Amino acid sequence: MPKDKHNKAAEHHDAAAKAHRTAAEHHGKNDHGAGHEQSKMAADHSKRAHDQSMDAMKASGEKAKK
Repeated sequence: MPKDKHNKAAEHHDAAAKAHRTAAEHHGKNDHGAGHEQSKMAADHSKRAHDQSMDAMKASGEKAKK
């Protein structure tokens, strides 16, 4: 189970990185509205990645105790 959580966290990290790159492209083209939306998406994915990582770490610790 922790592996699934780690994989999910990795997916969110990848999505956040892509959203950051897309936001930078929009900002570079002076499309600040779209850049801002991508930045918000990146922040959301980053938070989800963090939450999944914490869940995986907790599950790994519980598994190690058994």
